[in-house]
Amino acid sequence: MTPAIQCRDLRKTYDARPPVEAVRGLDLEVGAGECFGLLGPNGAGKTTTVEILEGILEPSGGEVEVLGLRWGRDDRDLRQRIGVSLQETKLADKLTVEETVRLFGSFYRKGRPAPEVMKEVGLLEKRESWVTNLSGGQKQRLAVACALVGDPDLLFLDEPTTGLDPQSRRQLWEIIRDLRSRGRTILLTTHYMDEAERLCDHVAVVDHGKVIALGSPAALIASLGGEHVVEFALNGEGGGSTPSAFDPAGLLTLPSVRTAREETGAIQLTVGEPHIAIPALLARLESGGHVMSRLTTRHASLEDVFVSLTGRHLRDE
Repeated sequence: MTPAIQCRDLRKTYDARPPVEAVRGLDLEVGAGECFGLLGPNGAGKTTTVEILEGILEPSGGEVEVLGLRWGRDDRDLRQRIGVSLQETKLADKLTVEETVRLFGSFYRKGRPAPEVMKEVGLLEKRESWVTNLSGGQKQRLAVACALVGDPDLLFLDEPTTGLDPQSRRQLWEIIRDLRSRGRTILLTTHYMDEAERLCDHVAVVDHGKVIALGSPAALIASLGGEHVVEFALNGEGGGSTPSAFDPAGLLTLPSVRTAREETGAIQLTVGEPHIAIPALLARLESGGHVMSRLTTRHASLEDVFVSLTGRHLRDE
């Protein structure tokens, strides 16, 4: 089966002094019928990459195929087969929800009935409401409806849940899951790692315009060598901070411990089996005369993968 998206050595440089390399030799392949996540901090090159794939920007170099077609040669056919929800969508304030969806539906040769799409995104009861009177979550769902009304084979969602309340966020998750269950391809950009873990079949972690990790969420998390994270702090200067004299590297000899590093006044371990690592940790600290002030455990996440690869958190950007 032909991949829905293929990029080879994709590059985008903006004229400036000095020039800004937003995308630097990015390779990407998205299979048909999957939800693919493009992850990374703000400024990593995600939106630039997506706008090239959507035909909004021209690349500075490299090759791009979307649904087996190419921008600059198959533009008309491509626009009929993709749906786009931008990071920020400005819709006409004085149109109703239904008028907005019908307007976007008129851009396509084939499409779906507006009431059907409004029901799918949970806006049927708001069909007569002006856009200006919608909440932030409702406007975001309306933007997704405008992307869906053309019945696209490939849907681009650029940071679709940024700034949404938890309820609106989960409503959009259900829309994405339903689309995937119907065999549609979705390219999702996000800096919410839990979102990618829940929704995506495969993800590419992008940093400084390059893919630095690629695989399923489970495989990337497994690459850490441990499925769990143990974080603890010791009593010390500053009322509970980790003493600077304590060296986390010494904990790597403990059973089941895979990595150890200092993390903002605490020490973070990735471990394979917490029930083995934690008793050994407590015994080591006690023998060294250290007093623990805090201990937490959790499952490892894609955020931990990013930190392991780059040495910083997404939120640091």
